[in-house]
Amino acid sequence: MMDYGRIAIELVIGFFSLFAITQLLGKTQITQITPFDFISALVLGELVGNALYDDEIGVVKILFALGLWGLLIFLLETITQKWRKTRGILEGRPTIVIHKGVINKKELKKSKLDIDQLRHLLRSKGAFSIQEVEYAILETDGTVSVLKKHQYGAPLNKDLNIAYSEVTLPVPVISDGEILRENLDEYNLTEQWLLNEIKKMGHHTPKEIVFAEWEEGKPVFVMPYSKEDSTIN
Repeated sequence: MMDYGRIAIELVIGFFSLFAITQLLGKTQITQITPFDFISALVLGELVGNALYDDEIGVVKILFALGLWGLLIFLLETITQKWRKTRGILEGRPTIVIHKGVINKKELKKSKLDIDQLRHLLRSKGAFSIQEVEYAILETDGTVSVLKKHQYGAPLNKDLNIAYSEVTLPVPVISDGEILRENLDEYNLTEQWLLNEIKKMGHHTPKEIVFAEWEEGKPVFVMPYSKEDSTIN
């Protein structure tokens, strides 16, 4: 029982320590992380994982290891933010792999990327043929940014002479049958107003609705539960 108690304590402390470190280092999407960020995440997890099953490593040592590693990463992030010249060395630089429609084989080789991998990355950006691409830039996180040739580019609203219309942001107001009050408060909307709106559409309670969103100048969009879902609920 002592071992189970020790593991539980170390796991809880390691969990909250990792959470604190990720909050300290800022929010980065998985698709945006650099190779170094990925390795750092693995090391942090490994530190906690190894400590759980090593009797000689106590809570203090876990906190010390996590704190020191987190501090090193934080210092690295601070350096790259304050001194722009260090970013290329510490974070890497974007690489132009297609320039004016021509593949840069030298940069591909330097980036350890072959033609098939490049085609896969291009397809993920909607370019299913290399001949459509004028420029392709391999970003530091391993994704590729694509600028298509003129004849393959999508038309813009100004190209089609479409009249200007203000862009507004849809706001979720009901999710899984529950009213999102914080969103209503943020846009000075009331719960009674929302109930009146859904009643106009034939719904008596938010529990009948799986999702609803409001957008300025437009009626509330409501997606009710299907009959099957209602039966399950």
